[in-house]
Amino acid sequence: MTRAAAKEGEPNGAITFPEEIKKEEMEERGQWSSKMEFVLSVAGEIIGLGNVWRFPYLCYKNGGGAFLIPYLIFLFTCGIPLFFLETALGQYTSQGGITAWRKICPIFEGIGYASQVIECYLNIYYIIILSWALFYLFSSFTTVLPWASCNNPWNSDLCVDILNSSSLDNRTMPANATSPMIEFWEKRVLGLTDGIHKLGAVRWELALCLLLAWIICYFCIWKGVKSTGKVVYFTATFPYVMLIILLVRGVTLPGAAEGIIFYLKPDISRLADPQVWMDAGTQILFSYAICQGCLTALGSYNKYNNNCYRDCIMLCFLNSTTSFVAGFAIFSVLGFMAREQGVPIAEVAESGPGLAFIAYPTAVTMMPVSQLWSCLFFLMLIFLGLDSQFVCVESMVTALIDMFPGVFRKKGRRELLILAIAVICYLLGLLLVTEGGMYIFQLFDYYAASGTCLLFLAVFEVICVGWVYGCLPVFLDQVHTLEVQQLLRVPALGLRGGLADGSLLHGLHSSLRHLHPPENQRTPEAAADTADFPSRGSAAAKEARGGSVRPEAQGMVPSSPGGAQHHRERNPLLRHRGSLLHTPD
Repeated sequence: MTRAAAKEGEPNGAITFPEEIKKEEMEERGQWSSKMEFVLSVAGEIIGLGNVWRFPYLCYKNGGGAFLIPYLIFLFTCGIPLFFLETALGQYTSQGGITAWRKICPIFEGIGYASQVIECYLNIYYIIILSWALFYLFSSFTTVLPWASCNNPWNSDLCVDILNSSSLDNRTMPANATSPMIEFWEKRVLGLTDGIHKLGAVRWELALCLLLAWIICYFCIWKGVKSTGKVVYFTATFPYVMLIILLVRGVTLPGAAEGIIFYLKPDISRLADPQVWMDAGTQILFSYAICQGCLTALGSYNKYNNNCYRDCIMLCFLNSTTSFVAGFAIFSVLGFMAREQGVPIAEVAESGPGLAFIAYPTAVTMMPVSQLWSCLFFLMLIFLGLDSQFVCVESMVTALIDMFPGVFRKKGRRELLILAIAVICYLLGLLLVTEGGMYIFQLFDYYAASGTCLLFLAVFEVICVGWVYGCLPVFLDQVHTLEVQQLLRVPALGLRGGLADGSLLHGLHSSLRHLHPPENQRTPEAAADTADFPSRGSAAAKEARGGSVRPEAQGMVPSSPGGAQHHRERNPLLRHRGSLLHTPD
């Protein structure tokens, strides 16, 4: 016998073929259990350490409130549109960060690969901040916070206890005096060397904290969206509680008003500096996780007809509002520190990530039961960074699984893939927890996942969707497969507008990559449409362009037995129902 035996109890004695048996062994891709899981997951990804550390630091670096002007311009002209584009792309194609671009335009598949390279860099260096926060958290379980005084083995003679006013009144402050917070950060946590040429030894305490961070991250996502969707209910909401509490405490400190004025009062002359505009644009792209593949991956687990437009607008305003409010919490503390030390606000804190690990520890030290506040604050930092980190890893895992579904969509393979990524990233991350690792971290932060590379990739995303593929129909309740494939053109290519049709490029590369579904995997209706569509004339083309949305095109009503499920599994964008080389009327 050449065929398998019929399944017992299956209607009409249906015969199971080896291909069907193999398909049954593959696990389903999965979807969010509810809209709230998607919203919280995206919020956890985009609302992270960049809001409480990177945004206030850029304001401090670029002249206070002057930075808000280019920030808002880039928000409305770049941030929201690109955020919506990537989320809708993932939801419409139901694919990860690489295969989604392959579906709409294979010639621009490199956008997906570039985003995953950036994702690799992020997975290596972003979690280092969590290791620092864990170190501070464990150091908080003491009778006296170790950064609250200068009576520690790592403190130097130049250390001045700014929290003890009597020490400032009874002796002259050295010209190059430092605070116990700065010395704890540089000498105890980092063991900072003279430069990148002296990496020194691995800080074993930070290495253990980094290992713990990766273990937590692994178990947050090892079961896919089923586990991620539940974890974000806490990790995405708890930081807001702590941020509000710390904000209230910060604005009540003496000198906080001066810091807030410095934060809000713009220095218009700084707008002439191109670097200010570059920082504003890159902050939008970095904070909104644009060009990283995360939004596409998260959107791909949505239901096909989800209203992602409303979700994106809400999440964008939530993100920017959080950044703005976090700036008050930071600058109120900077104003207090400047008043205590008698120096300008611009000189009270170290630049870079040390801002969050110097200014905030000073604030919690001023509070009653400072150990409790310190623990809660660093827990907030950990949760802010944790959900951003494990969503980044989830994005890479989704991209790899969608590229090789036959390999990774089997029982136990996903867990092994995540474990392999975690181990490799941890070993590479050990280089950043050496005594000179801070210098390498700053190189990663400035060049790897920020700056020109994000802007460069964003330009190509816009070119791909707007000029090569055409106009992506992001309003999903109006999507029609034939309409998408027939109406998309290249407005300009080369020296003349309309030199080549976007669908021609798409169809050519699709054919070369053998992306047309096999005949035995098409639904009867799809096969019939493919066979007779070119001969149906202008009436068919008119129906494709302007006709009403057919329910089966949205995967809601099956056109044949199993048609809707087939449509969902086979992606609505590229599984051609008509000839892409056909020129519409």
